[in-house]
Amino acid sequence: MSKVNTAVIVLFLLGVLPVTASAQSSLVGPQEGDRELSLSGTGSSDRNFDSGSFGVTGDLGWYLRDDTVAGVRQSINYASIEGENLKNDFWNGSTRGYINYQFLDDQTRPFVGGSLGGIYGDGVKDSAFAGLETGVKHYVLTNTYFLARVEYQFFFSSTSDAADAFQDDGAWAYTVGLGYNF
Repeated sequence: MSKVNTAVIVLFLLGVLPVTASAQSSLVGPQEGDRELSLSGTGSSDRNFDSGSFGVTGDLGWYLRDDTVAGVRQSINYASIEGENLKNDFWNGSTRGYINYQFLDDQTRPFVGGSLGGIYGDGVKDSAFAGLETGVKHYVLTNTYFLARVEYQFFFSSTSDAADAFQDDGAWAYTVGLGYNF
């Protein structure tokens, strides 16, 4: 991640902290049976804004317990790459199921989990993938949270490829967004 992207994320986090002072830790977060909906985004560009990419991810989850959520996640990404005698636009997407375990039952809730699904589109080889993820949800209101997540996804075409793919064919995915429990 570039220094500029890191600085933007840190400044955003610092800007959110004063808003969170009013939230009551014992009154925030989901209960077993609740649902969650989140919308996250990512983006990048070169310094001249000639080439760039952006993506959007939506999650819909169900709380199996107060600290465990399972759901489905859809991502859509677009990239426009420009170079000498080259202009290409690429779309791709991924659909996956996920399960996460949240630590703590406070205003800030770190989590770990995993996902399994498929990736498809113009700029990628259509394949299955599995992923490990970690992140944090920070409740700024009773049912509204800020989300930061990082996923390591490894791609495979068949189950026999999966063991080698973890080391040889993986990618990192970063998302920042907002979510709501209902």
